[in-house]
Amino acid sequence: FGRERRLVGYDDLMGAIAADGIRIEPGDLLCLRTGFDRLLLGMGKKPDPHRVETSCAALDGTDERLLDWIGKSRIAALIADNYAVEAFPARAGSCAMLPLHQHCLFKLGLNLGELWLLSDLADWLRANNRSRFLLTAPPLRLPGAVGSPATPVATV
Repeated sequence: FGRERRLVGYDDLMGAIAADGIRIEPGDLLCLRTGFDRLLLGMGKKPDPHRVETSCAALDGTDERLLDWIGKSRIAALIADNYAVEAFPARAGSCAMLPLHQHCLFKLGLNLGELWLLSDLADWLRANNRSRFLLTAPPLRLPGAVGSPATPVATV
């Protein structure tokens, strides 16, 4: 969708999935590359707040058809290279600050992954006419800890 800020709803997402010939099955981890990872890294550790807030695509968490599809698709996780997966804050008129988060995390128990470095993987997949890969994300070995940052590895 380019580098400009764009809210991606159900129709946009289904169009992109169809255009790229992607097959989504129950249990898949759906990874969305927006280009935000490269944009952010290109700022040389000095992020421009205005560009961060006004660049790249983000899911429209207020799109009821999108939320319904996420539940019906039975994906296991929704992962993106941007900072919230959905647009933050949500559009005016939304009761929830992050309606997609509320729907996925609290209603569906669906994990979200934010700020993943996906561009190199997406480029390789496109160059090799592929869209599927094995994703593992083992936790760090932190004895006694109650959580861990994700350490994702894509095997192609």
